[in-house]
Amino acid sequence: MSAAPLPEIKRYSGVLDWISTVDHKKIGLMYFWFAFIFGLVGGGLAGAIRLQLASPAAVWEYVQAAAMGLRESPGGLFGTENALFSQSYTTFNQMTTMHASVMIFFVIIPAFAAFGNYIVPIMIGARDMAFPKMNAFAFWLLVPAAVLMLASFFVQGGAASSGWTAYPPLSVRSDGPGQDMWVLGVHLAGLSSILGAINFIVTISNMRAPGMGWLQMPLFAWATFINSIIQLIATPVLGAAVTMVLLDRNFNTGLLDSAKGGDPTLYQHIFWFYSHPAVYIMILPGFGAISHIFAAFSSKRIFGYFAMVIATASIALLGFMVWAHHMFSIGMPPWLQTWFMIASLGIGVPTGIKVFSWLATMWGGNIRFTTPMLYALGFISLFVLGGFGGLILALVPVDYSLHDTYFVVGHFHYTLVGGSVMLLFASTFYWWPKMTGRMLNEVAGRTSFVFMFIGVMVTFGTMHVSGAMGMARRIGVYREEFIWLNQLTTAGYLMTAIAALIVFGALIASMLRKADAKDDPWEVNDIQQSFEWAISSPPPAYNFEHVPPIPVLDPMKHGHDEAKPAST
Repeated sequence: MSAAPLPEIKRYSGVLDWISTVDHKKIGLMYFWFAFIFGLVGGGLAGAIRLQLASPAAVWEYVQAAAMGLRESPGGLFGTENALFSQSYTTFNQMTTMHASVMIFFVIIPAFAAFGNYIVPIMIGARDMAFPKMNAFAFWLLVPAAVLMLASFFVQGGAASSGWTAYPPLSVRSDGPGQDMWVLGVHLAGLSSILGAINFIVTISNMRAPGMGWLQMPLFAWATFINSIIQLIATPVLGAAVTMVLLDRNFNTGLLDSAKGGDPTLYQHIFWFYSHPAVYIMILPGFGAISHIFAAFSSKRIFGYFAMVIATASIALLGFMVWAHHMFSIGMPPWLQTWFMIASLGIGVPTGIKVFSWLATMWGGNIRFTTPMLYALGFISLFVLGGFGGLILALVPVDYSLHDTYFVVGHFHYTLVGGSVMLLFASTFYWWPKMTGRMLNEVAGRTSFVFMFIGVMVTFGTMHVSGAMGMARRIGVYREEFIWLNQLTTAGYLMTAIAALIVFGALIASMLRKADAKDDPWEVNDIQQSFEWAISSPPPAYNFEHVPPIPVLDPMKHGHDEAKPAST
């Protein structure tokens, strides 16, 4: 008796194929383009903020006043009698809130999810993620989340204006549904992160190629695994914090209202218990990625593989133990301040181990200054500078003076733009040939690096100076002594914007060309400990015809010649 034929799988083409796909590679590319498009949106919001702050005379108030035929009121252009004042600065606060929210929830976290989705299964020898349908669902949750947040600009009262931290009482007492839409958007984005984290943890734990033990995993897979654990633990805590805001706003529960017996500082503790680890959610995968880049373009194995794994895990653990260093000014007991100060200083140790490991990898190597390598090198210098700012803010007496100034803004952006964005650009130029089969233009890449590096130095370096001089964050006007610093900051922003547009242009140009990337375009197959360079560019739908074995134990001392899939 013959076996029954297998049922045909219904396949779509064009847009329907992308909408219905559960292929981790296509989902990874959708994450990538989603993040890049929203990067342009978030960058545009930053441009609006810098336009306002380019002059203490409030550029857009002059523009709006001229357009509406208004004259200066008796109280001055920014006096309380100016009807234009309240609307303009509500809009400014909405811009700052949405810029940060878009960049965190819809750019940096999804961008690293893009590389994780596309590269990690191939790295570990898997054909797909453990839960393909859940993987697709996690991505598509981001679409209504983003729509909710951006649509809030068009409802009564406008978008959320309480800052991305949404501190009460401002977030609880703000008018209109914009803040509620922000909360619901955060919930959907958080659910996406949780589902993605579960998928990565199960995939990496159970679907590695035969012979690939925990200490044979590529460092990017390690970083993604540890990062997913952080997301799984921390993200529900953020959900609890913003839910309290939602309940207080709509059901008058008083959880965060001191007049009703609530405690507004409770929100801060819960929020920062998520948001400090979230800094590492936005950078740990990049640490893993540039470990591969440094090894590839130094023609050496990564130095201190085991120490790098331990350092990554230590960063994740310590990240949950330092949240209250954002809250020194609320009046916590001195002994508690001392603990958080020491812990905040201590978290620099595992980060330092990683930096020294990268430097040791390059030491004596045959270095090739490709675009990915330039971005990786630029990251080290910018991230170390940003880290020094963090050490300064970890000192309790200094933090009292600098809290809520532009020094904090400069430090935070040094780590996220000089850190995360530089890492994302390095990863893009490194893995784009594998993901699409197309090389990115090296001249465009090097040019974008120069603009980005100088732009970050100018933009956020001047923020440190203006903050140390006393300029407060989240203000739309300022004293005249800060004019030249803010104009330098705006000039630096324009340089970073030019860099991003060059990268965007290079991506579009590559898609308009025929595939021109080799299977191993960087010639790193004998250096790396993962499988992605042993298969075609881009990989076939099934990744591997046969699950590739790893017959040796040390991933840093073998190539892939013995582990190539049968189809290549």
